[in-house]
This record gives sequence, structure tokens and C-alpha cells, in this order.
Amino acid sequence: MPVNDILQEARRLRKVSDSLDLLADKHEPLSEALSLLSGSVRNSATLLEVLVALKVTPASGADSTDA
Repeated sequence: MPVNDILQEARRLRKVSDSLDLLADKHEPLSEALSLLSGSVRNSATLLEVLVALKVTPASGADSTDA
């Protein structure tokens, strides 16, 4: 199912983010840049998870005529 593939990719991105954090701790001259990249990768993983949640989970109680 495509949803599982997307969530698996989000998990992979989180692992990459964790690896970048570890590298940032070990390489002081690049620490800030690696931390920024790590955050961006983690945010991408979160966005994938949100996308899946919004597209797969039906909106409960949402009715466009209520507005």
C-alpha cells in the first residue's frame, strides 16, 4: 500500500536526521550547518506523516456547509 511506503520513507528520513545530529556533535566546525540540515530532514519526515494523516484519515465531523 502506498501509505506504508510513504511512512517507511518518513522513518528513513528520521534516521538520516539522527545521523546528521550525531555528525554535528562530532564535527564542531560543521556543527551548525549539520544541525540545520538535520532539522530540515526531520521536518520533511513530519510533513510526509501529516500528508498521510490528512489524505488517509477522513475528516471527522467536518462539513463544508457548516461555515
